[in-house]
Amino acid sequence: MDQLSAIESFAALAQDSRMSIYRMLVREEPNSLNVGEISSRLSIVPSTLSGHLAVLKRAGLLKSTRHQREIHYSANIATMNDLVGFMLQDCCNGQVENCAEILTLLDHP
Repeated sequence: MDQLSAIESFAALAQDSRMSIYRMLVREEPNSLNVGEISSRLSIVPSTLSGHLAVLKRAGLLKSTRHQREIHYSANIATMNDLVGFMLQDCCNGQVENCAEILTLLDHP
């Protein structure tokens, strides 16, 4: 991941509804949810929801698949892993022991 991609990912998540959508889809992994289910669970009207989903998908944070007439969305965990890796790649100037708490969180979500 490069810096511009990281900025786009953070910008996509820097909004209450989009953060809620992403976190809910992470909890549902490896399953996906259709737009109606996302809308219902988060009380977001479908017309507003579609814009939020588009922003998250454009940032690479969501994947979508078509099931007949419905589109199902799921979190793109690989993109989040890349984002976290990008943020931590120079962690602690090579002194890994300073990052022990972060690394523990990554080992035990």
